[in-house]
Amino acid sequence: MNAPIPVCVFAKPPIAGAKTRLSRKYGASAAARLARAFFADVFATVRALPWARPILATTTRDAGAFELEEPPEIWLQGEGDLGDRMERVLARGVADAGRAIVIGADLPGLPSAHLDSAREALATREAVLGPTVDGGFYLIGLSRVPSGALAHLPWSHYDTLAKTAARLAELGLDAARAPIWFDVDEPDDLPRVRRVLERNPERAPHTMEALLAMGA
Repeated sequence: MNAPIPVCVFAKPPIAGAKTRLSRKYGASAAARLARAFFADVFATVRALPWARPILATTTRDAGAFELEEPPEIWLQGEGDLGDRMERVLARGVADAGRAIVIGADLPGLPSAHLDSAREALATREAVLGPTVDGGFYLIGLSRVPSGALAHLPWSHYDTLAKTAARLAELGLDAARAPIWFDVDEPDDLPRVRRVLERNPERAPHTMEALLAMGA
């Protein structure tokens, strides 16, 4: 199976109002700038992977708000809750390439080795999940997408990962685990990002620039 694996970065257009919780502390404009920076760095990480087919999975075919230098390949998420939309994108990727990975956009500083680990897992397993520290997941990869695989699951909850893993197991998909990471949802997450990037600024230069500009 030598086809590039679609790695689909799930992202809403990073415009004012897109990051509600960050907006409450820093204002809508600064929060939108952070969202653009997070996405730019995550997408650059995916583009640098020799085995990946980078996909922007979003809600519009107009990628202007993302401010990328090179136009991305865009797949529309479609309707429904997060599970419906991820399942739709994963199914398209599996149909195209036999395997597909979905990740979030709020992962500045994500080591490329975590994505390599997910790819390696999918070489021998039908599913892989990348856990987050808050009980969710930042990555899901599948090589088979049963209908309803991600339907009616609790999103943004302390047991999202556990419930998703249990659902996949019910469907005969025993999910491997990629290394743990964290996503950025709250203002309190930003100091952790800053600490990571002070050690490894090359992982997310756009995010580091945005953090410095806003004094976060």
